[in-house]
Amino acid sequence: MDDSTIEKDRQKPTSSDAPQDSMLTFQEAIKRGEYDPKFLEGFAIWHTLSRDVQFEYILEALKNREKQYIRQFAEINNVLDFSKKPQLQQVLVNIQQKIQKLREEKERLYIEYTKPE
Repeated sequence: MDDSTIEKDRQKPTSSDAPQDSMLTFQEAIKRGEYDPKFLEGFAIWHTLSRDVQFEYILEALKNREKQYIRQFAEINNVLDFSKKPQLQQVLVNIQQKIQKLREEKERLYIEYTKPE
């Protein structure tokens, strides 16, 4: 295995939010939209990256997560007979709230990662 793969035996996660799956690689985590720095610091490679590069990975993961939410919204919104499934309206509201929270989180991370060191 390479350095970017979490191994339970060799490396203990530093946070309860850290990755637990020994087969999840850093690149897969980013691709799946894992943007939380506390989660990402569970990967050995994270500690070798500069703060600017870390932030670029965070931005990539945020973009991936937003795409996931938009795709979910579209899938629900395109239900053939929406009027017969009114409970799906709440699902759309929930996804919109997740998108809003994600955008707020993005702003927070911009503030945090653009501070001078």
